[in-house]
Amino acid sequence: MKKQKKIVLAYSGGLDTSIILKWLQENYDAEVIAYTADVGQEMDRKKIINNAKKLGVKKIIIQDLKNIFVNDYVYPMIRGHALYEGVYLLGTSIARPLIAKDQIRVAKKFNAYAVSHGSTGKGNDQVRFELGYHYFGPKIKIIAPWRIWKLKSRTDLINYAKKHGIPIPKDKKGAPPFSVDDNLFHTSTEGKVLENPKNSAPEFIFQRTTSPENAPNKPSFITINYKNGDPVGLNGKKLSPAKVLDKLNQLAGRNGIGRVDLVENRFIGIKSRGVYETPGGTLLLLAHRAIESVTLDKNTMHKKDEIMPRYAELVYNGYWYSKERFKLQKIIDSKRNKVNGSVKLKLYKGNITIQSRQTSSNAYSMKKVSFEENKTFNKSNVERFINFHKRKLR
Repeated sequence: MKKQKKIVLAYSGGLDTSIILKWLQENYDAEVIAYTADVGQEMDRKKIINNAKKLGVKKIIIQDLKNIFVNDYVYPMIRGHALYEGVYLLGTSIARPLIAKDQIRVAKKFNAYAVSHGSTGKGNDQVRFELGYHYFGPKIKIIAPWRIWKLKSRTDLINYAKKHGIPIPKDKKGAPPFSVDDNLFHTSTEGKVLENPKNSAPEFIFQRTTSPENAPNKPSFITINYKNGDPVGLNGKKLSPAKVLDKLNQLAGRNGIGRVDLVENRFIGIKSRGVYETPGGTLLLLAHRAIESVTLDKNTMHKKDEIMPRYAELVYNGYWYSKERFKLQKIIDSKRNKVNGSVKLKLYKGNITIQSRQTSSNAYSMKKVSFEENKTFNKSNVERFINFHKRKLR
């Protein structure tokens, strides 16, 4: 008896990926394995399992990747101070490479001949997933339904779901829903009223941040503790990477921190408008720059600022596993062993204020900078320094 082929589908348990699951069963003579990566998104494990079982799936895998996601993906990106187009903290972009890597691991484990995803044909995620698939499983076939099937509209999808008895949430029967992606690092919202840049983002779309106007009238304080360039705890208490980010998300979210409304340039050439919420990540980025300011030398800091736009673009475009990103990461991390200490932040109605920076590093010298003490800095050298740079003006 011929052994049935297998396909591993990135499965959320929602309407779209349930339709894709059934479509794969109908169009490919293969067993579909439902794979869900838990990167901290809001999800219902029972719903995922039940929906997959109703569609005849035998293997349902839900993999907890939260700590790996924060430690091996978010933290390296924060060390690079990555901001795409000066604003976007790359919350969706940074999760896709990890999901792709682990999906290929599952495919290899079960000897699957193909993997599949639910990314649309207009978005960036199809690129991010497929570059990751190619890096870890170049011989494994990729099936991208949105680029090849005959379902062209939301109406087509709804009719297909009705035909096959796939449950349809009430909010998806009519107008297309908002496109939402979330993980432990961020939440993004796109589509509907947001597609027109002249429209203000309605308050009801925000899921993890309070509006600054409704935030507490008293400030909150938090101290982030660092070792080798990464957070290792809060307020002196050691915590796992996922727990650090979770607690920062809650605190920053309550204080109205981390909202971004951006019209961005997608890798495939389309402009799109998205609203992003990255409360904890916003704190991490600011605090990391603050701890580096008292632990790293000027040349290292400026070199990092110089390469950041390119680094951010590589992450955005799905090149997390590229030789160029690895090379830039080595530059970014060259002196991370010096980045130790703590940063205290004050949070108040959407604002972040640095309260203190503490470190045992001697990169910052109070003696040299003090207005009261002049023995450790030879001011007579300054004139020669200025004269040297005058020549560069000509």
